[in-house]
Amino acid sequence: MLKLFLADLKMLSRNRQASFWALMFPIMFTFIFGFFFGKNSTNGEIAIINNSNTEIAQTFEKTLTDSGLFKIHTDIKDENTAVDQVKDGKVAAVVVVPDNFGVLSPDAPRTIKVIDDPANATTNAVLLGFIDKFNTNLTFQVNKIEGQIFQVEEDKVNKKTLTYFDFVLAGILGLALMNSSIIGVAIGMNKYREDKILKRITTAPIKIWWFILGEVLSRLIMNVVQISIILAIGKYIFDAHIYGNLFVIFGVAMVGGILFQLLGFVIASFTKTVDAAQGAATAITIPMMFLGGVFFPIDTLPGWLFSIVQYLPIAPLLRIIRGVVLEGASVFATPSNAIIVMVWIVGALLLASWKFRLSDE
Repeated sequence: MLKLFLADLKMLSRNRQASFWALMFPIMFTFIFGFFFGKNSTNGEIAIINNSNTEIAQTFEKTLTDSGLFKIHTDIKDENTAVDQVKDGKVAAVVVVPDNFGVLSPDAPRTIKVIDDPANATTNAVLLGFIDKFNTNLTFQVNKIEGQIFQVEEDKVNKKTLTYFDFVLAGILGLALMNSSIIGVAIGMNKYREDKILKRITTAPIKIWWFILGEVLSRLIMNVVQISIILAIGKYIFDAHIYGNLFVIFGVAMVGGILFQLLGFVIASFTKTVDAAQGAATAITIPMMFLGGVFFPIDTLPGWLFSIVQYLPIAPLLRIIRGVVLEGASVFATPSNAIIVMVWIVGALLLASWKFRLSDE
């Protein structure tokens, strides 16, 4: 096993061009999003809890709905549920209008609460700006003077400072693992096959799972280098916020590396040439890159599509990574994500062990 690991590591180090692009692809994305979105965040859907029947409260809700700035949900009825909805990423923010708001009396409530997450900074800014403008216009209409008739209280479910770049940086970690592992293994194994390297290995008494394990372990070294560079660029060049334990982050990343490398072996099992492997790997990784939550929350996708893509291997992995990196949460904070990842790992390992053959020509 050790000899296989060292041999695989040596072959990887000799393929400098492949190693260069495996590192440069995610680094390029890191710089692009760092330069353009380092201080911003994504938009999302919002919900409103309107507990007041006054004309002002109803006008506020109608104006917010008619503005077309957000997709409005009105099915949330209490603040505790609202907090859970924001934490789970089902809505970006919740606006709470208290009972008797808008009653023109000295003791009437004059505060609208906005429950949001700092990671959705763009949505928060647009929403608070809208409320501020409505407030100013309403005050002028009521009092015929400039000023504001009520205040806005912002209550964050996550007190940590986060930006859209932080969200994307965690996604790029998963993207780097996926692309380098799936494409690297699928193409690499077929290159070994075309160069007759796999055929030579059959002359030694090596079990299939030994070879797979040795290859996976050697490529994890590349994954460690990738993650280290991406985190360093994000943290020290673009001031990314990383709240999780680095050992846990790297541990989760290695699990992701194993998952995607096993998927690469599955692809290599069903393709016989480098060109076929490249086409199949690209056809799998590109949709997962855009639908797996790398650049935006998958919760904002149409319901029917979300019900499918939430089970893609990269989707639960990214949720775990973001929970660890952005919140310092436990890997098992949402057990379903860990379960889905493990099911993919076991399934890919069994399929690769059964289908992959060193003797394939």
